[in-house]
Amino acid sequence: MATASDSRASQQPKTKKQDPVDLRSDTVTRPSEGMREAMASAEVGDDVYGEDPTVNRLQERVARLLGMEAGLFVPSGVMANQLALAVHTQPGDEVIVEATSHIFNYESGAPALLSGIQLRPVEGDRGRLAPGHVAEAMRPEADVAPHTRLVCMENTANKAGGVAGRPARQEAVAEAARSRGLKLHLDGARLWNAAEATGAAPADLAAPFDTAWVALSKGLGAPVGSVLCGPQDTITRARRRRKAFGGGMRQAGVLAAAGRYAIEHHRAGLARDHARAERLARTLAALPAFEVDPQAVDTNIVIFETTDMDAATVVEILENENVLMTVFGPRTVRATTHRDVSGNDLDRTVAVIEEHFE
Repeated sequence: MATASDSRASQQPKTKKQDPVDLRSDTVTRPSEGMREAMASAEVGDDVYGEDPTVNRLQERVARLLGMEAGLFVPSGVMANQLALAVHTQPGDEVIVEATSHIFNYESGAPALLSGIQLRPVEGDRGRLAPGHVAEAMRPEADVAPHTRLVCMENTANKAGGVAGRPARQEAVAEAARSRGLKLHLDGARLWNAAEATGAAPADLAAPFDTAWVALSKGLGAPVGSVLCGPQDTITRARRRRKAFGGGMRQAGVLAAAGRYAIEHHRAGLARDHARAERLARTLAALPAFEVDPQAVDTNIVIFETTDMDAATVVEILENENVLMTVFGPRTVRATTHRDVSGNDLDRTVAVIEEHFE
């Protein structure tokens, strides 16, 4: 039988559960209010016919920022990479990549599946290739060997901890590749972060490459989309292949408007994300339970090692406190700051880490 006290208790307002501090990835961001308004008012048309004015303006804007002739709006960065591989190669060719690259590790075997090519992974330095790697990985001209056609680099290097590639080093690798008749492609998923970290313009970072793409859905916080850029004839071929890959979109201006808004309004927040990642790294480095070099944190990704427990246990402890990170190896954890992680969120994260692991 219910008592009066039971009745009063049932009428008490329930304490709202705190939203999680989601540091799993910078892909978890949600559109800002200004971005939602831009999407709602976007001028649209049929992009398969090339008639969506908002998509066209986005493509032109990103191409100019990367110093390239043309751009192509695509649903995802994986599609941008795979389109570039497809237009630069023929079935049976080989592509040189760094061993920790996204193309090699996180794209579901798509190079072989979609384009009939194989990858040649090379152990680089914190996700970066050097000129000597090109010579070492280049196949000889022989009937028994695949043709080496393309070198791919990634900026920033995600699996290496968001390391930002510098223009001088990239140009040196590009010269080594071009001297051997190879094309170059840049996976620029976080190129905006690299530009912020190095002080180089996006166009300077993209200059050594035949094709390059940038994401709108990571640090900039758009809900979806990337833009692949390059010469007009290359992008024309990529557009046809995009249709074959199932990436032709219709009134895509609603999505492109989010990307345009992000470019104009959200890039300024990247420096704040980087500073918060550095603070998190300093907190972790001060604790014996973890190993990380704060000086090696270039951008918004912190990858750290555990010393006395496995990564899954650490992530579970943090998740129980509503702080989310990603298992990145048996004893490796990744945390990624982004525009939806506030200063208060980081304070909360630091307090939880110190409480449980100090």
